Amino acid sequence: MMNNYNKEEIEKLRDLIKDIDTAMLTTSTPEGLLSRPMMTQEVEFDGDLWFFTMKDTDKYREILHDSEVNVSYAGKSYVSVSGKVEIVEDMDKKREYWNKAYEKMLDTSYDDPNLVLLKVNVRSAEYWETGSMTKNAVNLFKKMTGSDEKDPSDMNKTIKF
Repeated sequence: MMNNYNKEEIEKLRDLIKDIDTAMLTTSTPEGLLSRPMMTQEVEFDGDLWFFTMKDTDKYREILHDSEVNVSYAGKSYVSVSGKVEIVEDMDKKREYWNKAYEKMLDTSYDDPNLVLLKVNVRSAEYWETGSMTKNAVNLFKKMTGSDEKDPSDMNKTIKF
């Protein structure tokens, strides 16, 4: 997939999310949007995000109905990723991404026919890099007092894929 994307943008997004184990996956439900914590697969990010889920879940049914999702990360930076989900049932892929933690967490094994991979094809990402707490407090004070001058390092950026 990386061929279609700007290598620098892929590397930037990879650096922003690489140390964040848990993401929030937002799907569309008949009642509105719903976010759930998901464990991101330890895969070298190339423009796609990978997650395990079970077919007998509301999340799976919601994705079948509407495959547009958002994935958000919070850590040393904040990242919001938009994309479209592809359901992958390939046994070799499931085996490749599987580890013992999933066996305990999902109470199953990689060869369970109920287990699938969610492949999020990233279309765009927006991120905010955080600074020190002192810097953030100073910037908040400037905004509150009206003496806010835009500091380029505090602005958020958008990446289109």
